[in-house]
Amino acid sequence: MQDLMNQTRKLFAATLMAATLAGSPVFAAGDQVGESPWGPEDEIGTLNMMSDASRLEILQRIDTGKIYDLGVDLFVGMPDCCSAAFGDPTYQMMMLHTPARGDGSKELLSHSSEAISMNTHTGTHIDTLSHFGFHGKIWNNVSADEAQGVRGWAKSGADKYPPIIARGVLIDVARAKGVDVLPASYAITVDDLKTALDAQGTSLQEGDVVLIRTGQMQHWPDRSKLALFSQSGLGLDAARWLAEEQKAMVLGADNLGLESFPSTNPDNFAPVHSYLLAQKGVSFIELLWLEDLARDGVHEFAFITSPLKLRGATGSPIRPIAVPIRSSR
Repeated sequence: MQDLMNQTRKLFAATLMAATLAGSPVFAAGDQVGESPWGPEDEIGTLNMMSDASRLEILQRIDTGKIYDLGVDLFVGMPDCCSAAFGDPTYQMMMLHTPARGDGSKELLSHSSEAISMNTHTGTHIDTLSHFGFHGKIWNNVSADEAQGVRGWAKSGADKYPPIIARGVLIDVARAKGVDVLPASYAITVDDLKTALDAQGTSLQEGDVVLIRTGQMQHWPDRSKLALFSQSGLGLDAARWLAEEQKAMVLGADNLGLESFPSTNPDNFAPVHSYLLAQKGVSFIELLWLEDLARDGVHEFAFITSPLKLRGATGSPIRPIAVPIRSSR
């Protein structure tokens, strides 16, 4: 496993270095960013599918006060996508103020506070459309030269994202295939999704938040069993089916990086990321806790979350919830 991650890191670094030295992109000529059907000023892609009416419709179908928490704890030593894979900083928390010890503890007032540092793609989080692109451009033909600075992106950052309230659907692929956890690096197919939906008696609708269960969170928080470059996840054809044919608004999964790794494309280490974010304007959520929904067989719900207003950020921690709703059938 460590050898695989080391090889992938070296390949990723070599690819970027080659692009820099050559002064040209390394991707195929056909890999181009998408232009938004919502106009040249669009920064949120398919989140434009939401409206006051769509939010009200889903909220009116809530018939219980039961809430499912879909977020994971943030803690020092937690599994993450990017420290092992790319050498990024891990989550850290440091106490800044603590109650005084010794004689000082007898004072009337004491207080505590802390500072945290983390990659914005840590824990349960949403990837924004500025996260991946082609040829130095992101969604809607926005170039890094015009919109990226040392403090983030002026376009399609987390601060531009609205609260998300929509119909959510769980597709429990692991259960439909009769396994606890999908095999390492397994790429979920269109047939896998269709089979799971049929087994659940669930159908998709335009504008859904579609959450994919691989079963990998049964290993949480064992870092030795949760590694980005050996995870199962969406294959590219399955992502296309959800985005283009089913017109999903947001996707999500219970893994570190949505798609299966390692990539089978030698020129693109994250083809599903780049397809969804850069070409289709579809944001997605990673490291979701879906075990409770799966245990209770809840496949249709109101999905509610909101990114932090982190100016220019390519991702944001979130704490999404699911609330069961009356079936639309």
